[in-house]
Amino acid sequence: MLRRAFLAGGLAGGAALALAACSGTLPKVDAKVASFGRNATGTVHVWCRAATQAGLTAAVAGFNKANPKLQVELTPVPDGQYVTKLATAIRGGEPPDVVDIDDINSQLFIFREAFADLTDVVKGLDYFDEISPGHLRLLEYRDRYYGLPYLADNSQLFVNTELFERAGLDVGDATKDLDSLLAAAKAIRKTGDDVYGWSIAGNAAGIIGFVTQPHVWATGVDMMSGEVGAQKANITGNVALERMLEFYRQLWKDGVLSKATYADAGTTWGADFRAGKVGIFPTSYGATVPAATKAMRAKMQTVLIPSWNGKRSFFDGGDNMCIPNGAANPSGGWAFMQYANGLQQQQALPDGGYFPTRSDAATPAYRKKYPLAFGPLDAIDKGYAPQTLAYNLLNNQPSSPYFAMFREAVFGSGAAAAMKTAQSEYQRILDQVQA
Repeated sequence: MLRRAFLAGGLAGGAALALAACSGTLPKVDAKVASFGRNATGTVHVWCRAATQAGLTAAVAGFNKANPKLQVELTPVPDGQYVTKLATAIRGGEPPDVVDIDDINSQLFIFREAFADLTDVVKGLDYFDEISPGHLRLLEYRDRYYGLPYLADNSQLFVNTELFERAGLDVGDATKDLDSLLAAAKAIRKTGDDVYGWSIAGNAAGIIGFVTQPHVWATGVDMMSGEVGAQKANITGNVALERMLEFYRQLWKDGVLSKATYADAGTTWGADFRAGKVGIFPTSYGATVPAATKAMRAKMQTVLIPSWNGKRSFFDGGDNMCIPNGAANPSGGWAFMQYANGLQQQQALPDGGYFPTRSDAATPAYRKKYPLAFGPLDAIDKGYAPQTLAYNLLNNQPSSPYFAMFREAVFGSGAAAAMKTAQSEYQRILDQVQA
């Protein structure tokens, strides 16, 4: 599954909205008691996304081996069904003990009071200050925390240093802002008829959102503004967004992107870069590194995604772990969550294609073992993903306004008309979800 199936399951906001009528009736989990997470026994039922199951299987096996009196049963749920199935379980009064949920969907349930308030135990962790603030922010509502980040799926720019050298480019100088990136991509394109400066899956909504939005976020602005539940569209007049769209349009017009980009739905995402035919590739670690040859990995270098004015960011994708109110074994659930977030377990995440969510995981030994998996950890405060109830409707579905705007701006009539249409569509969706 590429880019975790591009997050493209069309996770419906309607299922989460239905929680408003029932989630408040579930027994609240008391995570303040001194015994919470200690001496728990029995079974912990954990749901995970099928797409990220590989990142969790080893942790479950290790926990079960170390805790014979407290066993975890892991249930993978298809990404496209996750929100609906979880909402149904909560409405039925039988939620799992722990949910390993796509971090971008955490707010859907937090806003509806479906997840336990874990503020005291989370802030009491001795590594609290090392946790990814972008992931934590997706677990925060009104200064309280409703879960713990588990694994990160971050977007970065991967570059082919061999092609950079062939084009006479310095990686640092050539990747500092959008202008330098455009010049570098054009120079690389000239090194061979079958070599392209840039690669993107131009017909995959989730991938487009994952790799292009950080160009905007790096400047400190988003495509929406305001608090969750009262957000407004911020498309027209968004200079950083317009610059990003114009950058991609120029890549397309100058032939720096292959003609296949227009129809590329991401089914072979990264194959051209791994084959050594692309100079610059915005992507995830899991979509690039594990399947690459040792020789190709040696040519790779990563940098964070720059804005038009030289600031940097990356998408804080991945999974958060939360305990639903009404869980049968919340204490056992917290015990497992602590284990899964232990340093040893976090440092093994690149084996499954993911990053740790703890910056202190980037020890010298970790850097040596995973030389392409510490960039976001060294700049962990640069990561971002928006708090919203409508991310999938706004970005991930084929009919989403962000995707339609990108396609029209890059392949169609240009940014101005595309942004104007997206402004009204963003606001319509936000009003609908927040009603």
